[in-house]
Formats: sequence, structure tokens, C-alpha cells
Amino acid sequence: MILSAQQIHKLRQQAHALKPVVWLGQHGLSEKVLEEINIALDAHELIKVKLAGADRETRDAWAQQIIQTLSATLVQQIGQIAVFYRKNNDKK
Repeated sequence: MILSAQQIHKLRQQAHALKPVVWLGQHGLSEKVLEEINIALDAHELIKVKLAGADRETRDAWAQQIIQTLSATLVQQIGQIAVFYRKNNDKK
């Protein structure tokens, strides 16, 4: 999904007050973690994920894997925090 600059700006504003709902640590991005992220995206559409315990290249790879596997959009990534968005058409 491609978002306009205005949509990304609005999503960043909304994400500012959010707390991370999923934490990735030393065990990395497993199927269980992807499942939890998928559930969170279905429930909230906009989520923060903490990508801890890894170097920058690994965090970037994890973010790309989340994007590709779950059809999410990366709204913002600053340090160990990444914000993902996926529209839920069933949600009003």
C-alpha cells in the first residue's frame, strides 16, 4: 500500500502516543512473533514494534520481512522503534 505524504504525517502524529505492542529481542523474528504482529495489525491498524537486541542492519531486515510477510507499510523507523500500518477493511 502506498501512502501519500499527508497520510504518513497523520499516521506519525497518531503513533506518537502509542506504546510498543510487540517486542523483538535476541531470538529475532519468529513465526510466533509475526503472528502476534499480524493480530495487532488486525486489531489496531497502526502499531509500534520495538526491535531490540540487534544491530541496525538486522533491525532493517526484520522491518522489511514484516512489510513483505504481512503486507504492512512502514510509517516510520527511529532507532529501535518501528511503526507499521495496515488497513483493516473489516474495521469501521
